[in-house]
Amino acid sequence: MKKLGLLPKLVLGILAGILFGKIGFIPLVRLFATFNGLFGNFLGFIIPLMIISFVAPGIADLGKKANNLLLSTAALAYISTIFAGLMAYFSGKALLPMVVKNFQLTSKEAVSISPYFSIEIPQIMGIMSALILAFILGLGIANTAEKEKTLLNFLKDFQKIIEKVITFVIIPLIPVHISGIFARITAEGNLVSTIKSFSGIFFMILILQVVYILIQYTVACSYSKKPYFTSIKNLLPAYFTAIGTQSSAATIPVSIECSRANKIDEDIIDFVVPLCATIHLAGDTITLVLGSMGLLIATGVDPDFALMFPYILMLGVTMIAAPGIPGGGVMAALGLLENMLSLGQNQLALMIALHFSQDSFGTATNVTGDGAIAIIINEKVKRTSATKSNKNTSS
Repeated sequence: MKKLGLLPKLVLGILAGILFGKIGFIPLVRLFATFNGLFGNFLGFIIPLMIISFVAPGIADLGKKANNLLLSTAALAYISTIFAGLMAYFSGKALLPMVVKNFQLTSKEAVSISPYFSIEIPQIMGIMSALILAFILGLGIANTAEKEKTLLNFLKDFQKIIEKVITFVIIPLIPVHISGIFARITAEGNLVSTIKSFSGIFFMILILQVVYILIQYTVACSYSKKPYFTSIKNLLPAYFTAIGTQSSAATIPVSIECSRANKIDEDIIDFVVPLCATIHLAGDTITLVLGSMGLLIATGVDPDFALMFPYILMLGVTMIAAPGIPGGGVMAALGLLENMLSLGQNQLALMIALHFSQDSFGTATNVTGDGAIAIIINEKVKRTSATKSNKNTSS
């Protein structure tokens, strides 16, 4: 097994999980559920530490140009999220009236698989707190005198510790974690029942998410001149990891490795990948736009542009409040769904069900898109450095 790469292990984990769930041996599935609970809590604990250990030194190493890089990355992530929402809107406007013609607002009660026991591992701080702290530390160090390296050295040592935890604990256990998730989903039957209720919208969402990945890499590879298919292939381990973890933040270690395969500078990877895992949720946006439009059409409401565009703009901001939590995108958007689109409690419950049924694929779209943004930012930094170098040479 050691000789197998991460991608084959992930595929085997998915297939094994489905098999165990199909067999229906509940004690084994509960054992997996117990492991997943413990492992998930540990991931939740380590994620803020990952963000601090990668983002802060990454910003600091970039020096004063980090100020502009932070703005560029955040702006690009927001633009990408809004574009994904608009693509979903126009596709939904054209196709959803046919897809939801016989839409049934029904759901099926599933059997719950509970763990044998659970242990709570509270986070030292919240995800957003960690992100803001990383910004403050990184930008502060980047704008401090060169000789004052004490804090930077501490952060780099801390980064090495977190890297060892990732390399020797998290990555080896991720295939087991994914196997357990698929075993539980299969045994409970939640995914199948939800797909039956929302099949048309579900498949539209999946198709649009794949199309959007292809669009992102078309732009990124055209801009950077990197090989198109190779760049996408290198991100497949992150894509499949995200399908299992349902968490962009939990997939950060694998996303970092995949971005290295695309020959992106280490400083850019350490900065862009953890940052985008928190602020770039284009896959969730596609789901939340198409799903809400489907529910509106099913109840006789026309989701026109005047109604949906402000909602899409707000989604781009609200998604920042949904980091690292499976299903966090829809939870963060519930206020918008209720206040801006006037969805009732039953519709909100169905929206949650739809979102959770495809959350794995939406997360996979998020993290794969992060790799495209990293390519663009890396190329932008290279071109900026080359321009400055040429100016200095001319002078």
